[in-house]
Amino acid sequence: VQLQGLEEDWCRLGGSLTLSCVASRSIRDFVTLAWYRRASGSQREMIARITHGGKADYIDSVKGRFTISRDHAKNTLYLQMNDLKPEDTAVYYCNALRFDDLDPVNYWGQGTLVTVSS
Repeated sequence: VQLQGLEEDWCRLGGSLTLSCVASRSIRDFVTLAWYRRASGSQREMIARITHGGKADYIDSVKGRFTISRDHAKNTLYLQMNDLKPEDTAVYYCNALRFDDLDPVNYWGQGTLVTVSS
């Protein structure tokens, strides 16, 4: 499975961006789809997740500003990011999780560098 997205994007403080991630197979095959990010000097953290049933969860720092969504027809995961702040600057990764029997299998996008300038 391959997950493809942009390599780099940027905007100014308070701006908006939408990240997308296209899967090479049906996204209905996955238990969860998620977006992670890794800021410079920090560990990668999950910021948004959507379950197979459509329930979405967010970390507090992006709640109300970011929206995760998916399009089954296009096998695409999205992250709409509004009111961007410099602290949102990071490499963003899409993630897809399925289980092989009881073993979790994770698929990762190559990462999109998002830079928010003040």
